[in-house]
Amino acid sequence: WTVRDDSSSAAAQCSVGHPLVLHQWTQDAVSWTVLLVDGSLCVFVSPRVVVNGGCSVLAFQMRCDKVITYLRIIGTTLFGVSLLVGISTAYIMGYQFFTTTGNYMSFGLYGAILVIHLIIQSLFALLEHRNMRRSLETPIKLNKSLALCIAAYQEDPNYLRKCLISVKRLTYPGIKVIMVIDGNNEDDGYMMDIFRDIMGRDIAATYVWKSNYHQRGPEETDESYAESLQQVSRLVLNKKCVCIMQKWGGKREVMYTAFKALGKSVDYVQVCDSDTMLDPASSVEMVKVLEEDPMVGGVGGDVQILNKYESWISFLSSVRYWMAFNIERACQSYFGCVQCISGPLGMYRNSLLHEFLEDWYNQTFMGSHCSFGDDRHLTNRVLSLGYATKYTARSKCLTETPITYLRWLNQQTRWSKSYFREWLYNSMWFHKHHLWMTYEAVITGFFPFFLIATAIQLFYQGRIWNILLFLLIVQAVALIKSSFASCLRGNIVMVFMSFYSVLYMSSLLPAKMFAIATINKSGWGTSGRKTIVVNFIGLIPISVWFTILFVGILYTVVHDTRKSFPDSEKIVLIIGAIVYASYWVVLLTLYMVLIAKCGKRKKEQQYDMVLDV
Repeated sequence: WTVRDDSSSAAAQCSVGHPLVLHQWTQDAVSWTVLLVDGSLCVFVSPRVVVNGGCSVLAFQMRCDKVITYLRIIGTTLFGVSLLVGISTAYIMGYQFFTTTGNYMSFGLYGAILVIHLIIQSLFALLEHRNMRRSLETPIKLNKSLALCIAAYQEDPNYLRKCLISVKRLTYPGIKVIMVIDGNNEDDGYMMDIFRDIMGRDIAATYVWKSNYHQRGPEETDESYAESLQQVSRLVLNKKCVCIMQKWGGKREVMYTAFKALGKSVDYVQVCDSDTMLDPASSVEMVKVLEEDPMVGGVGGDVQILNKYESWISFLSSVRYWMAFNIERACQSYFGCVQCISGPLGMYRNSLLHEFLEDWYNQTFMGSHCSFGDDRHLTNRVLSLGYATKYTARSKCLTETPITYLRWLNQQTRWSKSYFREWLYNSMWFHKHHLWMTYEAVITGFFPFFLIATAIQLFYQGRIWNILLFLLIVQAVALIKSSFASCLRGNIVMVFMSFYSVLYMSSLLPAKMFAIATINKSGWGTSGRKTIVVNFIGLIPISVWFTILFVGILYTVVHDTRKSFPDSEKIVLIIGAIVYASYWVVLLTLYMVLIAKCGKRKKEQQYDMVLDV
């Protein structure tokens, strides 16, 4: 190391890495050194030994950090592999704690692992909700600059109006609003007109861009393209409300335009979809989370369903959303590792966004540019830097969800693709976060495979009771989870979450397998809400799955009816069938009385987010 000092700065050179010491000062027996290492700013604090020979101390510290990083990588990998091997062994060996006479029921090690997981997950979710309530007392100064970026594509005019009206109600002072429309044809102009009407024609700045940041429009010259880039930047930086129509490129292109044009002009960036209604306090609550801890890089809120009474599929999605956010993500938030900050309601530190903006946009998988999973990858990029991601239930929004089975199935398949793809990317950063992140990734990532193996095994064992027992256990576990959610939410409606288990078993499981098989295909699965595109390709895995199960049922019925049934087994079968049928009769009756009739009244009303929250 060689060190050169002057009155205000120092420069250091090294044979490896060439770190540059930008500034050094000493105060109260502590020396501070600001360095530029491989393009990143680092601050080194030590006793007053930095000035003379301090670079040697710094080099030693950097070596220690590398050793610790390698140890964490090895330890995390061993933990994840050991966990997977342990669960697989428990499943394959089939160790049973107890078995009833006649093998009608049993409880084994694998089942115990799943039960313990649900209990631990629920416990930490409760603790995180308690932390959220405590933070109500935390005072904050709303002096940080904030920009809201709205992504729009062929949006339903009614949803877009509701979205923009809710944006005008936001209570965060001085918030900048940027809406980027994916498409610049005449058919897309209605969205810009709505923006002008709602936000105010006197303050709304609009621009129709022939190009985007990565593709030039027709007849665009170098001079006109450069001028259009400057025009976009000027509008975004100088105006409070901006709407840009640009050449079609997908949601990631739209988000990139907003992030790029903003540059580093604001402290925080909030993201929102054009079908989302924001609670007036949503921005304030997310800013509060970021202000409380500088190591939190992103935060998401509670996403609820706007059109939950329009169909049975949207209603089941609404109770599933509550479970996913307020239990699963609340638990992840306790450990600072929320794995997906949803597009309808999320906020990031702008300084972090610009550290990985280009890498995020240019993401590839198996040689293809990624065109879905934008929000999950954005979250993963924050996690990759070692920053925490959080969830707060006090920031709320309502968003649209599919009301038809086919559109819902395509949506879930697309989300499953991004989940498995981002699981692989996320695994590279397990060592930077709490072990819970590794633990949950292993549990949730491999659970569908164990469940499929269990279903096939029971359906082909040649015993009718095994099939009935499988159905009973699925509904029993779902009923226990939904009952706990009802207590936590204080709303009996969560009991209907148990219905979702049938949807999961019949549709989501095969959709996940299909997503893995077609993980590199991105040419289908999305559509605007103004014109709904019906795609039947999602029915292929469902048909295959039902065929497999149906053949198993036929095989079991033929095999089991060839022998005489013991009286005890007949009684067990009759009791099991009555219990299963009674469950469906009671729950379906409650659904028709409480939900269907209530929905007919509520879905006709104009939804007001303030009143709903």
